[in-house]
Amino acid sequence: MASPSRSGVFQAETDSRLEAYAESISFDSRLYEHDIRGSIAHANMLREVGLLTEEEFKLIKDTLETIRGELDRGELPMRFELEDIHMHVEQALIDRIGDTGRKLHTARSRNDQVSTDTRMWIRQSLDEIDALLVDLQAAFLSRCENDFDVVLPAYTHLQRAQPVLAPHYWLAYIEKLERDRQRIADCRKRVNQCSLGIAAVAGTTLPIDRQHTASALDFEGITANSLDTSSDRDFVVESTFVMSLIASHLSGWAEEWILWSTVEFDFIQIPQAFCTGSSIMPQKVNPDTLELTRGKSARVMGALQTLMLLIKNLPLAYNRDLQEDKPPLFDAFDTTRAMLELAAPIVRGAELKRESISARIEKGYLDATTLMEWMIARGMPQRTAHHLVGAIVSEAMQQGVTLSDLPLETYQKLSDQIDESVYEVLGTANAIAAFRSEGSTAPARVREQIKLWTSRLENA
Repeated sequence: MASPSRSGVFQAETDSRLEAYAESISFDSRLYEHDIRGSIAHANMLREVGLLTEEEFKLIKDTLETIRGELDRGELPMRFELEDIHMHVEQALIDRIGDTGRKLHTARSRNDQVSTDTRMWIRQSLDEIDALLVDLQAAFLSRCENDFDVVLPAYTHLQRAQPVLAPHYWLAYIEKLERDRQRIADCRKRVNQCSLGIAAVAGTTLPIDRQHTASALDFEGITANSLDTSSDRDFVVESTFVMSLIASHLSGWAEEWILWSTVEFDFIQIPQAFCTGSSIMPQKVNPDTLELTRGKSARVMGALQTLMLLIKNLPLAYNRDLQEDKPPLFDAFDTTRAMLELAAPIVRGAELKRESISARIEKGYLDATTLMEWMIARGMPQRTAHHLVGAIVSEAMQQGVTLSDLPLETYQKLSDQIDESVYEVLGTANAIAAFRSEGSTAPARVREQIKLWTSRLENA
């Protein structure tokens, strides 16, 4: 059977090799719900403007609903010669109701049809990803009170830098995920514009009502230029970029917790339900889920690169190249969704190894910057204080002691501006207590943020 996309202008049958090469039903069948919903809305608009009768619309609508049920149950056969899900649905309609079914495609092209279906799929998928981000934020927030008494070393250049409260770490990831949510919301606005009605490339001479269709499909508006709409896949690329940045954040978190779970760090225990063993080393408990998260992020970023290359030199308007946008798009969303679905239970189930953390928290001179700022607050220039504390740390390193273990005489030998009150800011506990600035790890500031995020996520 020839594809219904081939008009009477063709004098030769399609080569079977082209049918196999050009098909997209193997991956775009997942758009069927959106395709049928869009078709019903389009048919309703045609009825409103007088291009379909009431009886024709009802017959089309009821038959499309029947086809949807068959697709739900996997009962509609998929055939390469019908190319894509749009042709499968239309041909099934024509097979059942004849010429009335042939009227459905009035004032519509596969160009605007596939764009609309894809927009609806992305819109739904963005909402699903957003809900998973909220769940992951809630997972991090749920740790904050229980872990409030834990002090962790913060790192720069993977070297110990300053002490921070454990909930300050968890809140940092909540902030990253919130930016991801903001990008989703912003991206969704541009996705949520209806393409139906631009037809193939120039619009239509028929008296259609594009706003009617857009409203029926819950779009915020309609696309403004038929040429642009026919070629536009910005919304596909942008939404995949959003997935890529989410994947990047998840990969960074995974890397951190992989390091923390090693004997060398010994900060955290990953739930064994999300770990695997070794085929030869019986002692191993490997954080494979986190490693896969780190690895799968590359797939999402690769999808973005594929899409960028796909659109980079296409002339206006539609080109068949654009059919290839869906495999990377679908894979980017599917992979990000899978990563998020596993991230939340890992965060909720992980346990900080408090004794191990506490036993080594005074190593690395995490209070050095606090000491420097104590000197600055007493009038010493920053660069002078910076150099002086470096000398003090050097002395402590030579003696193999912490800054709080150095005797006062050693401090006063280096600077006569130092008195015994210096010990009030030495040691990680005192250093933590000394913080004041907004956004810092000061206990009061952290509690403010926990309260704020508790309220925000309750209303998310």
